[in-house]
Amino acid sequence: MAPPPDPVLHGGDLAAATARFGAPAEGWLDLSTGINPLPYPLPDLPDEAWTRLPQHDREAALIAAARDCYGVAPEAAVVAAPGTQAIVQWLPRLAPPRRVVVHGPTYGEHAAAWSDAGHAVTTVEAPGDAPPHEVAVFVSPNNPDGRVWPREALLAAAERCAGAGGFAVIDEAFADLVPDASLATQAAAPGLVILRSVGKFFGLAGLRVGFALGRHALLAPLRRAIGPWAVSGAALEIAGTALKDEAWMAQTRSRLSTLRSRLDAILEAAGLTVVGGTDLFRLAGSAEAARLHAHLGAHGILTRAFDHDDGVLRFGLPGDDADFARLERALALMERR
Repeated sequence: MAPPPDPVLHGGDLAAATARFGAPAEGWLDLSTGINPLPYPLPDLPDEAWTRLPQHDREAALIAAARDCYGVAPEAAVVAAPGTQAIVQWLPRLAPPRRVVVHGPTYGEHAAAWSDAGHAVTTVEAPGDAPPHEVAVFVSPNNPDGRVWPREALLAAAERCAGAGGFAVIDEAFADLVPDASLATQAAAPGLVILRSVGKFFGLAGLRVGFALGRHALLAPLRRAIGPWAVSGAALEIAGTALKDEAWMAQTRSRLSTLRSRLDAILEAAGLTVVGGTDLFRLAGSAEAARLHAHLGAHGILTRAFDHDDGVLRFGLPGDDADFARLERALALMERR
């Protein structure tokens, strides 16, 4: 029996794409996610990473690496989890009934998780439209438009939520691209819960490693709920190594910026308008967006369409010359139709 469909639409589902468009002869070029196509090189692992339960000292080493990488002060807590999505799911289930404001359009799992846990959820586009609330959710840089929220606005929102007995969730899954925009150095401030992800920037989405940053008292229920051995032994080693590799991170930011500029040029030459994004994905507008999504899918190139706006598509970065050329050819075929 097939599992029920995910109520939130996501990119990266190649099985669903194959069911809709058929299996492409060249294989799929998946541009539907914001995952780095130039992943961190996997290090050699000791056998114990696979054969023993994840060791507490190795988890401590991972948390220390995250604390140093993100600049988290000693007085703030760092909780490691099997992916940021696990934290998105747990936080609403650990809070009493709240009025929640999600600043969107954004990553759909936030509103879904709070609603599924029985909270009253409102999604707003402008902060001034927010009704009274105890919990606020921001994604910065935002997915899919790349909006970076001002640090002062986020800190003020967290303080207001704390005063109302709640907190603000700041999802920084793409903040490795713009470290100066992160609030991680302020993680001990009242009412802040900051989420960080290893999967996006490091291109290791299958590793499933994420972190929550915030005050110890605020995150203690999350730590207990996640329980022991939450992050696999292999993931502890790989993520810990990646987070300490400052040279790779600096080089990768430069490489991604170059790829993003190249993608922008290709999209604009094809008549699309780049309306936002980050160095890992671009949001492009077109009156033909729905037809273009289907056209590219028929040519084995998967993009991300959105329920909330049928006039935009999200394009992840092609990873090499061959992938860029393949995208250009498919876009050119659309133009000639």
